[in-house]
Amino acid sequence: MAFDKTEVEKVAQLARLHVSDSEVEEVTVRITDILALIDQMQSVNTDAVLPLAHPLDLTQRLREDDVTETNRRDELQLLAPEVEGGLYLVPKVIE
Repeated sequence: MAFDKTEVEKVAQLARLHVSDSEVEEVTVRITDILALIDQMQSVNTDAVLPLAHPLDLTQRLREDDVTETNRRDELQLLAPEVEGGLYLVPKVIE
């Protein structure tokens, strides 16, 4: 599939991009090359290829799950205006 100058100008106008007259030829060539590459990639038979989540077979190193802070909920809830059952009570804002 090849793009011509009028199509590039139309797409640029629809995308609200300013493409000067001197740039139209270069943009046309680049878009045509990109579309040719896409056509080439679509012609490759990938039926026997399994999809990959990642190109390398690596495992994620995880850190130890250590508690670094103490539970201060009761201490902090003493500062709240209203608390019930360990929860902060706030005014209703959505009907």
